[in-house]
Amino acid sequence: MNGSLYKNARISSILLSFLLLSLQFACREKAQPIKTDSTIEIPPPVTIDSSKKEVLAKTRLKSFKNIADTTFVRLANYSDDFVYDMRYATENNFLKAQVYDCPECYTRVKTAKALIKANAEFMEMGYKIKFFDCYRPNSVQYKMWEIVPNPQYVANPVKGSIHNKGGAVDITLVDFDGNEVAMGTDFDFFGKRAHHDHLDLPEAVLKNRAILKSIMEKHGFWSIRTEWWHYNLSAGSNDQVADFKWECPED
Repeated sequence: MNGSLYKNARISSILLSFLLLSLQFACREKAQPIKTDSTIEIPPPVTIDSSKKEVLAKTRLKSFKNIADTTFVRLANYSDDFVYDMRYATENNFLKAQVYDCPECYTRVKTAKALIKANAEFMEMGYKIKFFDCYRPNSVQYKMWEIVPNPQYVANPVKGSIHNKGGAVDITLVDFDGNEVAMGTDFDFFGKRAHHDHLDLPEAVLKNRAILKSIMEKHGFWSIRTEWWHYNLSAGSNDQVADFKWECPED
């Protein structure tokens, strides 16, 4: 074989080898599946229904675990099922003056526990507890006594009110839309129409007062004759009078 023929044969052999390698590589590439948009699994968007949202909200609430029953706590930190109209943080009260720097409801732990249980029962009936007043500093009690020095309506600040001990609350009931149920008078009405034994009232009012009274008493509270809104925790009567003021959130 002369040099020219040998050279051409060598080139042909190289080209054939290259072609075979290319075909083999192409076959391997073709054997691998190619991903397209249709084969990529996209998880559906996560949606949280209202009931789950309520569960998540409640997980942010604090627990009473390892807290003494006599400790003062902010009620809203332990339940978000209450409604508030803290009158002494406004001028809409019999003092005609704002005596709380900001609207907060503090009670002893044992009072808070009883209130939460009572409210759960009210909610089964379509109601919620609405607060007008909770713990009250003893210094505010003195201001009230100056205006109404009548133990039928205002406790003598020298002995102290159960409000001052974190064991009393002034409340009413509202429906789930926040509408107050009829109770015959406004909060802090100093007159016979606010008395539990005053029965010359519409049947609906007497029924509403009876519901409030029966459930609160069931959960350890007792009422006073002259104020349909006032309830004392029986277990809170012997606690110490307090005069601390709560911190207000910064603007």
